[in-house]
Parts: sequence; C-alpha cells; structure tokens
Amino acid sequence: MRTLMIHSDYLRYKTRSKTKLAEDIDDEKRADGVDNALVVFTAVEKEDEDDTETIVKNAVKEILKVQNKVNAENIVIYPYAHLSSSLSNSDVAISILKSIEAELIDNNEAVLRVPFGWYKSFELACKGHPLSELSRTITAESDDDEEEEKEESEPSKMYILEEDGEIYDTDEYKYQNKPLRQLVDHEEGKTHDSGKEPPHVRLMKEKELASNEPSADVGHIRWYPKGKLVKDLLSDYVYNLVTERGAMPVETPVMYDLADPAIREHANKFGERQYRLKTKHRELMLRFACCFGAFRILADSFLTWKNMPVGIYELSTFSFRFERQGEVVGLKRLRAFTMPDFHSVCLDDDHAREVFAKQVDMCAQTESDLEVHYEVAFRVTQDFFDENEDWIKEVVRENIKKPVLLEVIPKMKHYWNAKVDFAAIDDLGRPIENPTVQMDIQSARRFGITYLDEDEQQQYPTILHCSPTGSIERVICSLLEKTSTNKGAKPSLPLWLAPTQVRIIPVTDNHLDYAKEIYEEIKASDIRVDIDDTAERVGKKIRNAGKEWIPYTIVVGDNEVENKSITINRRADDTKQEVSIEDLASEIHSLTKGMPFRQLPLPEMVSKRVKF
Repeated sequence: MRTLMIHSDYLRYKTRSKTKLAEDIDDEKRADGVDNALVVFTAVEKEDEDDTETIVKNAVKEILKVQNKVNAENIVIYPYAHLSSSLSNSDVAISILKSIEAELIDNNEAVLRVPFGWYKSFELACKGHPLSELSRTITAESDDDEEEEKEESEPSKMYILEEDGEIYDTDEYKYQNKPLRQLVDHEEGKTHDSGKEPPHVRLMKEKELASNEPSADVGHIRWYPKGKLVKDLLSDYVYNLVTERGAMPVETPVMYDLADPAIREHANKFGERQYRLKTKHRELMLRFACCFGAFRILADSFLTWKNMPVGIYELSTFSFRFERQGEVVGLKRLRAFTMPDFHSVCLDDDHAREVFAKQVDMCAQTESDLEVHYEVAFRVTQDFFDENEDWIKEVVRENIKKPVLLEVIPKMKHYWNAKVDFAAIDDLGRPIENPTVQMDIQSARRFGITYLDEDEQQQYPTILHCSPTGSIERVICSLLEKTSTNKGAKPSLPLWLAPTQVRIIPVTDNHLDYAKEIYEEIKASDIRVDIDDTAERVGKKIRNAGKEWIPYTIVVGDNEVENKSITINRRADDTKQEVSIEDLASEIHSLTKGMPFRQLPLPEMVSKRVKF
C-alpha cells in the first residue's frame, strides 16, 4: 500500500461522476470536508491482497503514529490510485479502506472516508511544517517492534567540526560563510520550502539542455543535443577519474528479483523509494543504484588479499527512485537519473579507512574541476565516532580542509557506519547532494562476498561506496544554480563543458569564406567551434552568443579578411585581443588540461540548427 499523508488546515471534496468501479454512496457523501485533518491519500496494491488483515493493522498503526506526531484532530482516508501503477482488485481495495476506517473509529478517532471510484474535485490547504507531508509504504512486513521505533526516533546530534579538531554545538558556532549555515539549518529542519521554482529549471530549458518528458512519469528528463553533450563529457570525466585509481568498469542489469533474500534485504533499506513491478511468477524492482549488480559480480569472483583494494565501477545510465511527486523538481530530484557508482573492496576496517580518505580526496578534487562550491557533512554512528574520533578529525584536516557539519547518529540505520556527503547550495538556500563516500560493514556478509587472506582463510571485506560527483543530473543542476548564486560573475559553464567554445561571427556574407577558413583550423585543434551565419545584425549575433554563454567570440570583418587575422572576445573578463589561431588553441587547451573532449554534435552553421 502506498500512502501520502498531508496535515491540512482543511479538506473539501465534491463527487462529479462515477466510474464503473464506483461504490454506492448516500447523497450526504457526495460532498463533504473537515478541518485540521491528516489526509491519507491511499493506493491499495496487488501485493496487499496476500495478507489484507496485516495490511490494515499496519496501516492503522502508521496513520495513528503520524497523527500523534502532527496532532491532527481528524483523519481522512482518500482513495488515490495515482500513487501506484500496481493496483489491487477494486473490491479488495474498498474492503481494506473500509476496514481501516472501522479500526480507526474503534480507536475513537474522527474519520472521514472519501468515496472510492468517483471522479472528484477537492481543495486542500497543507500546513507546511516539517512533518506536514509524509509518504509511506505499508507492507505486511513493516510492523516494527516498539524498541526499534524508539531507537529510530532518537535524534542525531549535530556539531561543527573545524579543521583544527575543535568541535562546536551548531547553535554556538560563529559561521564564516552563509552556505554552511544553510546546510546546518536544512539538516536540523529549520528551513521551509518557499514554493519557488529553483533557477536551474528555467535555465535548463532556456539553454536548450533538457526538459521534462510529458509523456513519461514525472521526474523523467529528455535531453537535447547540447545537454547530452554536457552529460557525456561529465560521464567521460568520472570514467577517467576512477579508472586512473584502479576501478574496473562493468555493466549490470537494471532489474532485480526480490525473491533473492540479499536483494530484498538491501532494497528494504530504501523503503518507498522503489519502482516495483510484478510478473506472473516474480516480484521485481528497478535498481536505485549499482550495488546489486556490483555485489553479485564480486560474490561470484575469486578474490585474494593480493587483489586489494578491488574497484568495480559502473555508470548507471538509468537508476530509479520513486520519489514523492511533490518533491520531484528539475534536475535536483528525479525518479530516473544517471549515477556513477564506484565500489571498493578493502581488506578490513583499517584498510577501508585508508582508502576512504583517498576517495574523499577524489571527491574534493571534483569541486575545483567542476568550478563549484561544496559544503560537507560527515555522518557517523555513535559507536564509530567513539572508536575513530582522531581519524575523523584527520580526514577533515588533511582531506576536506574546511569546517564540516558532523552528524553523530545513535544507531546504524542503513548499511554504513561512516559517510561523507558533499553538497552544493542552490539559489534558494537548499543543499544539492553531490559526491559521497560511504563505509559499508554489512553488504559483504549479506551478499556472500569473501576473499582469501595470507593464511588462506576466507574473510569478509569492508566495502566502500563512492560516487565521485553524485548523479550527473545533479552536477548540471549545481552548475546552473551557481550562475544564480555567484552574483559577481557572468553566468557560464566551465570551458571544457561549454557546448560551443568558440563562435565565429561574420559581419556580412562577404566575410563568410574567411570565417569558414578559421573554422576549419580551429576545429582541427579539437575545439568546439561554430559560425553564426544567420541574417541577424552583428550586434544581435554578439548578444545571442552572450545568451548562450559562449566563452570566446571572433567577429570577422573587412580588417580581419584583409590582414588574415582574428581578434578574440573573452566572455569571462570582457577582454579583446588579436591572437593567432595557434595561440587561441593553446589558451583553450591550457584552461581545459586534463578534461575530456568531444566534438560539437550540432551543425556548424547556426542557421541550420533546430530550435528545441
């Protein structure tokens, strides 16, 4: 069962017409409403049919738990099929919803159940506090004992850890930069969604990089040629980064069978985030990361102490997470995304800490390579902190080299006991999660991954998860958001990612032949170059190049044709200079040294291009 719980100031609904599945209702049920209500939008799923009694019990328990937290006076059970693509039989769904209603009434709750199978209009006002919107997946297995609930409810402790090893309470620390304060406020639940659209959503469309695909599920993006080029260059960049550090690229399936106990246990760590589907004989899920395939390869491989560390890398061109619809926005939070996933098998915890620090270095390098600014959160369990405080401080001092948010978690919730997250801060003051390194102490045993030690004994390794950039989409999100947050500079992409690096602008058609000569020489130097041969005036062509954030422009007129010269206009600092093509190529290659290159995937003549 999928639910979306909204704590509302009020809900009002009115039935409009019935479907063939509609339940019979009295006239007073055709329109109704309540104030101060926990509205539980509910989709009953096929798997709920296997144990309806437990589903009802667990649903009621979860609803009452949330109601107690938000202090709602009323409860509304609202059938909402749009939460799932795997719906149950309508008779079963009605029976389950009626049973939930009856159980809640038995608990002396004021309950309104909205009719099933009717087209309805409704009006709802969400209260907007941190717990006012919650999604839950209710299963027959999700009835945790009270002790587990108590442990999960114990909050993390938040501190600021300085480079010198000093630790401060977050409220007492003297913040030197606004982004760190914004990260802390977000993690402590002190920020609220303004409802504004982040700037990158407009920019990704305006710059013809990407847009939402209206014929797919929400959170699925279509990429245009410029955006695909930027994505591919970033993918090449991560590939080079990890293979230089010994990673071996692989490719694995995107779909996994939940009948496999290890797969199911690992998947359950992420609860409602999954796309699940059923065939006649199997329950399957679409992967949310490359862990499943990487771990299966490693479990089936013969590993010895001599191999360590063993690195497996995959660029997941499609990872899937069933994020809440209201949280899916632009490139920041998607349901389908591209994730670079690097897994390292280490001898033991000591070896893992050594490799962990090197991978934090790698993640920190992406900050300068991508020309973005990251704030850092170091998250550890209390046990890990107690045993490794000096090492944590060393990583901050030697590898991160700036103050971090230190989160100490009472008990291990997932599979890691230590994790470093790098996050850019968007124009609205919210973090964009980018690189991460995680120390996994559970998955080797879960998936049966072992290696032969020096004494020829089988041992379980410690595994590191690392995404050196985070999802490719979020990298682009960060780059676009930076153009709004960095008010003092002209908006731009890094030179190596600019779709067009040089634009040649002939003043008239009489200058086009020389423009083409220049074009051929520049292109031969592995630089992305094009020619604006449109009928626009020169001033308009220059402005268009500026709108496209093109780093270099060359205007070709009578003087250039006569002297066989070029004058470049640098967007970054508004300087002009007469240079040779060799000097221009040398300057660009110097500024993009070590970064990948791909040719321009568009017609070289701007007049020939499609407007996306």
